[in-house]
Amino acid sequence: MTRASPWWAPDVYADRRPFLKARRRITSAVRRFFESEDFEEVETAALQVSGGNEIHLSAFSTELIGADSEPSRLYLHTSPEFACKKLLAAGEEKIFTLARAFRNRERSALHHPEFTMLEWYRAGDPTLRMMEDCAGVLVAAARAAEARDFAWRGRLCDPFAEPEPLSVCAAFARHAGVDLEPLLDDRDGLADVAEQLGLRVTADDTWSDLFSKILSEKIEGQLGCGRPTLLCDYPASEAALARVLPDNPRFADRFELYVCGVELANGFGELTDPVEQRRRLEAQMAEKARIYDEGYPIDEDFLEALAVMPEASGVALGFDRLVMLAVGAERIEQVLWTPVVEQGTPI
Repeated sequence: MTRASPWWAPDVYADRRPFLKARRRITSAVRRFFESEDFEEVETAALQVSGGNEIHLSAFSTELIGADSEPSRLYLHTSPEFACKKLLAAGEEKIFTLARAFRNRERSALHHPEFTMLEWYRAGDPTLRMMEDCAGVLVAAARAAEARDFAWRGRLCDPFAEPEPLSVCAAFARHAGVDLEPLLDDRDGLADVAEQLGLRVTADDTWSDLFSKILSEKIEGQLGCGRPTLLCDYPASEAALARVLPDNPRFADRFELYVCGVELANGFGELTDPVEQRRRLEAQMAEKARIYDEGYPIDEDFLEALAVMPEASGVALGFDRLVMLAVGAERIEQVLWTPVVEQGTPI
């Protein structure tokens, strides 16, 4: 078998260099955007006491050796979210970070074990304001990349167009012909629908598993084509860190930004009730233990911070994906300066 050329081979690097130069310009443009909105750029520690408490996220673990030579387990964060919320509790009101994040067992054209997460938070502002920020970030990136359209696998999106707000229920109806709301508490009913759509259903699929299958296989690829989509009003079960909607607690104050069928950002009206947050995190870890026979500790310091954290909204955006869409790259490694390469990974 012929060994692929390393990423630093001059011919391979020369092909990627225009993308990397655009990445630098986009980074500067994003920083200018947030500075113009009077945000403070913050830096968060990558080492945390918990790897995060989402069911399907897998963290890298390491060992801290103390001055007494005693070891303790730490994790590379899967997101800077908990640290940012602690900064809100400390008194910061508008913050953003371009943080390196780490997720294990994730590798695809859109996933990399080490990647950059753009996160920002506004104390006291609603998610509608965060949606406006998302539109501003898209415009800033497009101008920096000198891109008239964003592109991914034959799909095009105008980053200058006003994003379309679309509820999850409306998206299921439009793109899958599914009336979701009557099925919110009906696992077997949703399983029947999934089978009718030609999806594989197993006996141990939960309601959330079925929801994710329909969303990913029948709906996501049609979102953000032509203009960006803001998919909003998620079922409450699909938003463990978000508050529920005051007028309908069956749904959460959560949205996702889609461009060219790619999930680009995830936004929340943040949950600030530490008791309810503990209940949700413990439920997530119980389900993770059932599925994967593993789990991560709960960050007690985070729960203490929630008790004094102000009402806030936040967004996490995959910065590498943003660059990919702006420059038309096919794989995430093409827009990373020094990608983590394993045998057989194309560049």
